[in-house]
Amino acid sequence: MIIKKITQAGNPILRKKAKLVTDLNSVTTKKIIRDLIDTMRSGVLIGLAAPQIGQGVQIFVTEIRETVNRSVKDKDDLRVFINPKIINKSKKETVGYEGCGSVGSAQIFGSVKRPNEVTIEALNKKGEKFTLKAQSLLARVIQHEFDHINGVLFTDKISDCKKIMSAEEYKKLPKH
Repeated sequence: MIIKKITQAGNPILRKKAKLVTDLNSVTTKKIIRDLIDTMRSGVLIGLAAPQIGQGVQIFVTEIRETVNRSVKDKDDLRVFINPKIINKSKKETVGYEGCGSVGSAQIFGSVKRPNEVTIEALNKKGEKFTLKAQSLLARVIQHEFDHINGVLFTDKISDCKKIMSAEEYKKLPKH
């Protein structure tokens, strides 16, 4: 198990559009996927993108599970997204709190407005193309991680800066 140090805001890699993965079977690609999974699981994260571990390629992982910051009613198994494209977003949007391992080491939370549902196309770790329609928390996580591979941080989308809070205060909110 390899746990990577999560790249923090201010590092230029987080602001660059990540490159397409061209060799899905390379040792490097497989290592990035393993490192993403191990690093995400070792922390309190439910998603992680390659730029967050210093790799400028279009790969991210999600796994909706209980963490110290979040209880969830709609758990979702581990998913790997390679070269993803969001092909549809719902018109209906919801404001929800987000944090990020790359922003103050997940110690800052802010409210972000995002579409409730997204449809995404990507390749899985076997290189098979899939389409997924996601809603609620999974849709939010997918959009958050998709932003990372496009050089966008959640702080760019905070809807009300007066509602930014520390992780300590976020944990006091009713469980999400």
